[in-house]
Amino acid sequence: MLNLRKKILVAIDGSPYSDKAAEEAVRMAAGNRSQFKSKVFALLVVPNAQSSSYSDFVPVKPLTETEQWDDLRKRIFYIVEKSAAEYDVPLEMIVEAGEPAEKLVEFAKQEGVDVIVIGSSGKGFLERRLKGSVSRRVAELAPCSVYLVRA
Repeated sequence: MLNLRKKILVAIDGSPYSDKAAEEAVRMAAGNRSQFKSKVFALLVVPNAQSSSYSDFVPVKPLTETEQWDDLRKRIFYIVEKSAAEYDVPLEMIVEAGEPAEKLVEFAKQEGVDVIVIGSSGKGFLERRLKGSVSRRVAELAPCSVYLVRA
């Protein structure tokens, strides 16, 4: 059987939903038995806009430039790194700033991704109605297949 999934993008945010999606993405890549290994891209999108407050006049470092960033990054990517090492799957970890759905779709187009693996939303009904679901927006805008994982 020909498996065309060579590039797999997984959305990472440190939640149980994204951890489950990371495990599924790695299993999907490991299941490709062709001579060309599938590659997993783990993408973490951090917000680039701070909420307005009285501290707007004091410059604030971006999250990725704080002292806690290295420890936080290790915890967020821990599951996908561990799974990829266990299955010997090539992994590239990327951190970008912006709106998650837009950045995931943009990255998928730019890299020619074959499938996006994303955890289902952990938001409640009201929050989903007000803000919308990232997984739903990705499914609507994606240039490729989207695999939705429920925890």
